[in-house]
Amino acid sequence: MRALLVAAGLSAGAVFKPAPRAPLVLHAAPLPFAPTEFYISQVLDERADRAAVAYLLPLSAPAAPQPVDLQGGGAAAIREFVRQSLPRNTALRPVTVRLQECVVRETAAAGAPGRVEGRATVAMAFEWQRNGRTIPLTTYRGTARYLRPAAQPGGTEPALQQALADALRHLNAWVNREVNGNAKLATALRVHTTDDVHPADDTLFYSSAQPLSLDDFRAEPRLTGRYAATVFPSFAYSARAQTVSGVLHLHLQMQVFVVRSASWVRPTARTAYTLAHEQRHFDVVKLVAERFKRKVQPDSLTLDNYDARMQYQYLQSWWEMNRLQEQYDAETGGGTNEAAQQRWNQRLDAELRAFGVK
Repeated sequence: MRALLVAAGLSAGAVFKPAPRAPLVLHAAPLPFAPTEFYISQVLDERADRAAVAYLLPLSAPAAPQPVDLQGGGAAAIREFVRQSLPRNTALRPVTVRLQECVVRETAAAGAPGRVEGRATVAMAFEWQRNGRTIPLTTYRGTARYLRPAAQPGGTEPALQQALADALRHLNAWVNREVNGNAKLATALRVHTTDDVHPADDTLFYSSAQPLSLDDFRAEPRLTGRYAATVFPSFAYSARAQTVSGVLHLHLQMQVFVVRSASWVRPTARTAYTLAHEQRHFDVVKLVAERFKRKVQPDSLTLDNYDARMQYQYLQSWWEMNRLQEQYDAETGGGTNEAAQQRWNQRLDAELRAFGVK
């Protein structure tokens, strides 16, 4: 009798250990689309918890959730799921998936005795490599839910499959929506340049059909000093980017101009020769602007930092313009050296003609 009591006591104090659950089997999703703009090149596993993809309640006596992984391992099974679910066309953009979360958690369903609620949560970030640079695209976070009887398994694999498939659907929809307008998805660059020649009261824009006239010198003349006339030409640009069908079109509008209110000529110097000398200052700026256009073509720009490269080339051209202006005045003596002036006239005409100007 004593032995029986001891045995009963040991039985009553035993801890219940539910039988381990079999690994989950993740099947490919029958997605109703084939990507036309990208393919998945790799899936990087960045989950904080890589021990299991599911924490499931046991089917018999109440106990803590059990960790259950995918058959073949979580990361490997998810990569295989992606591979089988989406066609891989390597002629398209190679997208990297960063798997940040993929987990199923079960809890007793609130207000539903004898039922278990499962939630499959998936979080991903998508990016691609362009010219060796990582371009972040979009992120996704979603949840799929299911209910099952407490004593029966079911719902886990389909919920996980749905959550993963929804993430891929999100990526495909985002890319299709953004490909025509988002520079992140551009694969080529084209540059289009135009010249601003619209009339303005205080600004004369460069035009071969409208050279400088004496009426363009509107500032009060300086009666002392070295020069008999001064003109203030300069150049600027504005840029507008537009992405169409994966091509980033860069529209540059060039402005080569003279500020009339800053330009002046002495009454005694209002001659055709003086005007021609000042026109050459304007031609120098036009020449530099044409050179700048050649420096900002696709072969010298990149999709990732075209703006910075354009600004750098603009500064280089600005310094070149100032150097040429100083050289021009120094060699022609401000126009007093007629032989040097003639050489500069011939040089500028030839170089401008090479750019299709004049």
